[in-house]
Amino acid sequence: MAPSLFLCIFFILAVTILPSPTGALILTLVNNCNYTIWPAIQPNAGHPVLAGGGFTLHTLTHLSIPVPDVHWSGRVWARTGCTHSGTAFSCASGDCGGRLQCNGAGGAPPASLAQVEAHHGNGDSVSYGVSFVDGYNVPMTVTPHEGKGVCPVVGCRADLLATCPPVLQHRVPAVHGPVVACKSGCEAFHTDELCCRNHFNSPHTCRESVYSTFFKHACPNTFTYAHDNPSLMHQCSSPHELKVIFCH
Repeated sequence: MAPSLFLCIFFILAVTILPSPTGALILTLVNNCNYTIWPAIQPNAGHPVLAGGGFTLHTLTHLSIPVPDVHWSGRVWARTGCTHSGTAFSCASGDCGGRLQCNGAGGAPPASLAQVEAHHGNGDSVSYGVSFVDGYNVPMTVTPHEGKGVCPVVGCRADLLATCPPVLQHRVPAVHGPVVACKSGCEAFHTDELCCRNHFNSPHTCRESVYSTFFKHACPNTFTYAHDNPSLMHQCSSPHELKVIFCH
């Protein structure tokens, strides 16, 4: 065999059998709702925007997004009731400044949030949790796949719009429109105590309220106020995929 041909075959075989990077992680967003949603992704400061920060996801479809093979953290939520009018784009819940691609902007509460931190610690850990601290708009769960250690499914499958207390209901149009989201106590009343601000911004002074208890009773393994139990943030070592499912 000619030396050049041998080297060519060796190179092809080497490329074929090389394993994928150990830090490879796929973030998959799944729409199980019976309506279109517009997922949004906001990175924490210093981290890159994924998938432009927002896109359309029709019912019973999904989108898989590669996560950078370096430390990354951010939040994921669903926007609902979005409409286009010329160049204008707006959503009934979770709107990020009137744009389809949020490009790093956060969403307007109330909205259900998935919190994610990838590629940290000695075990290439992925931490994840579901928060209703900013209110609720759709059921949401987070599931890691092919990870090591204890990697539970977290979140909430309950439809809380039907049982949301009147004082927390977010309606569009206001007052007489349908309930499109359920506010937190903070969003409804804007007090330091309910928002865990100023004197109340510590684990000792920030406490659950009758409003956070509404969410906690329905969805016990979600964050419902700012200093809720930190053990609700779960950690999984080296999962191949992190799946966020809306209306699971």
